[in-house]
Order: sequence, then structure tokens, then C-alpha cells
Amino acid sequence: MKRFNWIVVLTFVVVQMGCSKTEKQLPFYNTPDFTPHFLTTDQEVNENITHSIGDFEMRNQHNQVVTQKAIEGKVHVANFIFTSCGSICPVMTENMKIIDDQYANDENVQLMSYTVTPWIDNVEVLQEYVTAKEITSKNWYFLTGTKGEIYQLARQSYFAEEDLGFTKDSTEFLHTEHFILVDQNKKIRGIYNGTLKLEMRQLVKDIQTLKEEV
Repeated sequence: MKRFNWIVVLTFVVVQMGCSKTEKQLPFYNTPDFTPHFLTTDQEVNENITHSIGDFEMRNQHNQVVTQKAIEGKVHVANFIFTSCGSICPVMTENMKIIDDQYANDENVQLMSYTVTPWIDNVEVLQEYVTAKEITSKNWYFLTGTKGEIYQLARQSYFAEEDLGFTKDSTEFLHTEHFILVDQNKKIRGIYNGTLKLEMRQLVKDIQTLKEEV
């Protein structure tokens, strides 16, 4: 009987070890070179990850003021586009729809598309763009503001152009295919090529992973 009990205990331990090995964990990114940090406790995160998305104030396609409060406590994905772009931006918007299709009704997931030509893309232009693209999601904001604020947020907070763009200022045009995944505490957890559907499928899974971390 004792031997049977030990077998049960050992089997349980092996199963638990197997589960822990297969459990998905996303890294944290603290610097624009995107060196991954795999951390397991809140204390480790607090001690090692000092970077987070900074404060901002912009307007969305509905002419509503949007600040950092829109992303606090939520998983969010950010990208940077402009409505007159004829190359990668239309592809990126279509690929963001893949994410939107999965999480359009999820109030804990927010999509943020910032324009990099705010001197052209005012609220009215963004609304026309959204209408033309048949985007109706309440959780997907297209955002405009001042060039300086958007470019600083992109490069200094989101690391949108990685380390090559970190030291650039607003006089140098911002153009990137990256989608940035950010967790509920505004920490960067992933970077993806927004022109590739394969990466969007991975992004959908990674969003779910972050939702399950809470």
C-alpha cells in the first residue's frame, strides 16, 4: 500500500514538472535593443524592468481625448502608420484586423494605431480612413496629436524603431513595420513584424498568454 502511495506521489510530481516546462512565458524588454529578460516574480520585475510606456494625450478617430489611462490595466498592441502610405501601412492595417477579429469584444485588450503624419492625419482624415477600411471596433483607436509627442512616444517609449531609432528626433521621419505588445502594467512584452500574417497568429496567442498572467 505504501509502495502504491509513493507511485501516486511520484507520478503527480512528474506531471507537475511536465506542465511547468510547457507553460508559456513571455519575456520583458527594458531597452531598445530588445534584449529579452525572463522573470518569474513581481520582485524580479520591479528590480530589473524600469521601463514602461510613458504618459500621453492624443485624440482618436471619434475626436475623443485619449491618454495613458486607456491602456492601464489592459493588454495593448501599438503600431505606427499614416493614411497616405501606399506600401506597408495598408498591409499592417489588414493584419491588425486579425487581432481585432479575435479580441474586438474584449474590454481588456486595446489596439492603438498612431499616425506618423499628424499634420495630415487629423481627426476627420482618420475617421474617413477607418470608414473606408470598414473598421467598427470600439477597442481600436487611430490616434493623432503633435508630431513631437508621437515621435517621442514611438521611439522613447515603444522602441518602435529599436536601438537605431532611439536617438533620432522628430526631424527624421518615422516609418516602421513593428507591432509592439505591451502588458497590463505598460511593460513591453513582444515585438512583431506587422506585415506577416504568421506573426499575427503568434501575437494572438501571446495576447492570451498575457491575459492569463493576471
